[in-house]
Amino acid sequence: MICEKCAGDIETILCGNCNKEILKLGSYCYICGNKFEKEGREAEESDIDLEHRILCSDGTCIGTVENGFCRLCGKPYIPEV
Repeated sequence: MICEKCAGDIETILCGNCNKEILKLGSYCYICGNKFEKEGREAEESDIDLEHRILCSDGTCIGTVENGFCRLCGKPYIPEV
């Protein structure tokens, strides 16, 4: 699927619980709440670059941004102007 705002490719995933194809915005299905299984190995402390991370632009979330979306809440990143 192509993003309307940035024309970038957005990954979709088939939820194993509700069988709906949804945008992969976080680690949970936003329709039924099913938690997705992690692919590959878990990130180790040495893999995390704390100096260059981008925090979620939602003032109430503690997540970090990856590929333009918050990994915790799934909201798109909106940079400060």
